[in-house]
Parts: sequence; structure tokens; C-alpha cells
Amino acid sequence: MEAQLAMAATLAVIAVSTFLYATERYSIEAISLGVLAAYITIFVVIGLPAEQHPLSAADLLAGFSNPGLITIMSLLVVGQGLFHTDALERPAQAIVKWVAKDHRSGIALTFIAIAALSAFLNNTPVVVMFIPIISTLAMSLKLPTSRYMMSLSFVTILGGMTTLIGSSTNLLAANVARVSGAADLTFFSFTPVALMVGAVALPYVLFVMPMLLQNRRSMADAMKAGGGKQFIAEIPIRAGHPLVGATSTQGMFPQLKDMTVRLVQRGERPHLPPFENVTLQPGDIVIVAATRQALERALSTKSNVMRDKEDDRPAGVVTLAEAIVAPGSRLIGRTVSQSGFRGEVGCVVLAIERRSRMPRLPMADIRMEAGDVLLFAGPRNAIEELRGNRDVLLIDWTAADVPSRGRAPVALAIFASVVVAAGSSIMPIVAAALLGAFAMLATRCLNTRQAARVVDGRIILLVASAIASATALEATGGARILADSLLRVLVDAPPSVVMSALFLIIALTTNILTNNAAAVLFTPIAVGLAAHLNLPAEPFVVTVILAANASFATPVAYQTNLLVMGPGHYRYRDFLIAGGPLVLLLWVTFSLVGPWWYGI
Repeated sequence: MEAQLAMAATLAVIAVSTFLYATERYSIEAISLGVLAAYITIFVVIGLPAEQHPLSAADLLAGFSNPGLITIMSLLVVGQGLFHTDALERPAQAIVKWVAKDHRSGIALTFIAIAALSAFLNNTPVVVMFIPIISTLAMSLKLPTSRYMMSLSFVTILGGMTTLIGSSTNLLAANVARVSGAADLTFFSFTPVALMVGAVALPYVLFVMPMLLQNRRSMADAMKAGGGKQFIAEIPIRAGHPLVGATSTQGMFPQLKDMTVRLVQRGERPHLPPFENVTLQPGDIVIVAATRQALERALSTKSNVMRDKEDDRPAGVVTLAEAIVAPGSRLIGRTVSQSGFRGEVGCVVLAIERRSRMPRLPMADIRMEAGDVLLFAGPRNAIEELRGNRDVLLIDWTAADVPSRGRAPVALAIFASVVVAAGSSIMPIVAAALLGAFAMLATRCLNTRQAARVVDGRIILLVASAIASATALEATGGARILADSLLRVLVDAPPSVVMSALFLIIALTTNILTNNAAAVLFTPIAVGLAAHLNLPAEPFVVTVILAANASFATPVAYQTNLLVMGPGHYRYRDFLIAGGPLVLLLWVTFSLVGPWWYGI
């Protein structure tokens, strides 16, 4: 009796938590902690018995040390290393140029290529590799990342379900079937039927789903999307500067990529555009107009054309941030050199932006006005000190570290090693990811503060509570009773109905228990159903594989969903709204295609 009460309480916790996650009345962290507290109360404080063995606090909190969670956090750190070094900038820009020719078809072909890649590589590294690329794509098209990040996760899942090695779920189910002697699936055994199902799902993911998602962007995204504003900056040319000897070509200086030269001041003589046969020499001051991204790129390259002199470059990691000259500020009417920022807080004004007009003057001659936007460069702690400065208003969300492009080859080598180690099964993916995260820190591709930014408390608590729910459901016998009930109900139904119902139940279960758990639980049941119906086991095992991959309706259903949750600024409800219809679409499609393909 008490065991049944424990099972009922577990099912109630799952139902209530799912409802609360969907309504978003409370934060994910609060709901997840509530789930853990409920299980601790039920099984530890009250002490209701489980059917298999007593559940301790350690059993219920094991999710915090789960290898899957460690893998996700480590891969996010590896991805942050790629992002911070701009290691994937070139492939990202190549994709952007290609997509720019035709947004709609270009984006579709990009995601189709990602799906094809995920058929032969583990889905998780594929998503890690493309998160920064898709972020750059969205930023370049001035669209919120929420339009594409969920599609990235979903197309990798759809691609991964087409081959035996495309997903660990496929391998688990195939292994259970092989060990039982029911079926021995080969690399492409279920590829045709998976491709037919995926061909129906892919247009929904690419064209319909983005319309269901809110254009939700963070404040940082909003600033990046508005990154077209032009700052005025100056480049003093001194002996040994990379631009010494640079000559204008067709009125432009090729070395100053993405910058517009507005003035070359040589002593008392100004050179105005168009520039014809002007060769830069020591003593010149070059006034440029450029976006923040262009200035950041110039700072992070090895040549560092933005440098003034060696002792003017901030040491260590350089942070850029924007601040507005406040009304009534003491800076009004002063020049940048008179502001004293370098002596007071240890950072320099790199550029100035004025919406009303673009002054064609050296920065030493520009007198600041209320509303001017100053672009500061300096160590992170110096930027933080600007918060207490009453003369400027620091725009918090604009603070970002300049990418360490010089370490991009190292970051790429680390990432490639992680992908090869995980993809070739040299070591478990959790080991490869953890070593990769450590290598990113050890080689200074990023520091601990930058790595800590990707440690999302929502994901940690969400995974821990989901694993606690799965543990409680299995220990109380709830999962087994669900499977036995399915067997009793479907045992006398036509084979096509059995396959359809089996797919739907597994698809719903996989979004609560995770895909691997669903595959291990239902593969023996599918084999038993096939034996009872005197039919080959392969169609039913394939049903399990495809249904277990239908992990679209919740963020905890699959690792890639959790990986894109932060970059896409998604909420739990977003996966229900966008992924729920996709689960139903796959079910309907398979119900028609599956029995036809296998002649059932």
C-alpha cells in the first residue's frame, strides 16, 4: 500500500512540475528545487518505501554529479573557448556571405548540411561547433538567435536518427535488441524510413517553427543587432606601427578593413578623402569611422593597428564597454585627453559616437557633449570602476572581452581533439569534454571568469530534478507499470496500430525520462510485442529508435536542447510550443510510413 502511495506521489510531482514549467509562473530554478524538495520529503523525511530499494538523499541528488550534466557544462566551456578566440569566424563569415545571397534558401541549405553531418557525428559536438556560427549568422542578419538555436538542436536530432551511429540512443536500442537475439541492425538499416520521416519534419523545423517562437533577445543581442552605429576613433602612426608605409588604393586603405578613413592629419596639413597616393608615415594621425565590431576586430588581431604605443595597450584581457556622457557631467566641453580616465580608473577612451553629426577632427580636438557614447577599453576591474563615476553612465550589457584571436589555432586544435576522441570512441564523451574544458583554461584560451559565464544554474537544477524524477519513477515501479499496461492494451491490436501506439507512448515518455532511458526501457517491450504478433522484431525496434529520438517537447529530453537553451534565451514553454507539434508530426508521419515500409 505504501509503495503504491509512493508511486502515486511520484506521478503527482511529475505532473505538477510539468504544468508549472509550462505556465512559467515561477522560475525554472524555483520549480526544480521544489521537485527535489518534494522527493526528499516523500522518500527521506516521510520514508515512503520504493518498490525496488529504499531511495536515499544521495540517490535523489545524484543528478548533480551525473555524467550527462558534466558533459553539457564541459562542452559549453569548450564552445566558449571557440567563441572567445573567434576560432570559427572564417567559416561563420563564409556561411554569412553565402546566406546573404538568399536568406531563406541559404539558411535551409545550411541546416540541411548540419543534419547530414550529425548523421555521422555525435549530435552534441556538432551543436557545440555550430552554436557560435549560428550566433554570428543571426547577428549578421540582424535577427534574434531564438529564431535559429532551437532549429539547430532539432535538425541535429533529426539527422542523428538516420544512422546507427548518429545518436547514442540508436546504439543503445540496437545493442539491447542484438543481445536478446531479436535483431541485428546494420549502419543503414533504418535510414530509408528515418529519411522519409525527417523529410516531413524538416520543413516544419526550418519554416514553421521560427514563426512559433518569440523573437526573444537579450540586451546584449539588442546592442549587437544595433551594431551598425559608427564610432569615431583615431590611430596615431608612430615608428614601428603596422600602418607605416601603407598607401591608399582607389581612395581607400586596404589595411583598414571595415573602416572608413575620414581624415589623415599630417602636422598642420589635413588630407581629406578621396585619398590619392597618400602613404602613411610616422607622425600621422588617422581618423576613422567604424562599428564597434570592426574596432574590436582590429584590437584582437596580431598586428593590432589600433595600438598607440606599447605602454598604452591594456595588459592582459582587454574589455570593451560603452558609456554615455551624463547630462550635467563635468566632461561636457572637455576633450578626451582632458578627461583623466586613464589616471583615475585605468582605462582609455578608444572611440566616441555622436548621433547628431560625425566630426571630422582628431579626438584631441573633439569636445564632449551630453549624450555622446564613449567606447572604453581596459581591464575588467577598471571597466567595473566606471559604475561609480557620476560623469558617465556605464551601459552594463555592452561590457565584453576582446577575443583572443591569437589563440584561435589552439582552441581549434582542442575542439578537434574533443570531437575526434568522442566520435571515435577513444574515450567516453564525458572524459573528452572534461579534458577539453581543462585544456581551454590551461592554454588561456579563456579564463575562469569567462568559463563561469556558461555555467547556467537553470540547466544544472533542471537536469538534477529530471534525473530525480526518472530515478523515483523507476524505483517505485511507475515506469514498469506503464510498460506492462501498454503490453496488455496493445497485445490484440492490429500490427500497424501497435506500431503507432508504441511510437506515441515512447515519444511522450522520452520527453520526461530522456531518450536513452526510454530506449532501454521500451526495446525489450517492443521485442516482446513482435514475438507475440509473430512478426520480425526489426520494425518494432526501429519504432523505439525513432520515437526515442522525438525528444523535442522539453529541454531536458536531450543534451542538445540544453546546450541551446542559454544561447537562444529559451524558456521551458518554448520547447512545448515549438517541439510539441513536431512530436505529433513525427508520430502521424511514422504511423503512415512505418507500417507501409515494412509491409505490416
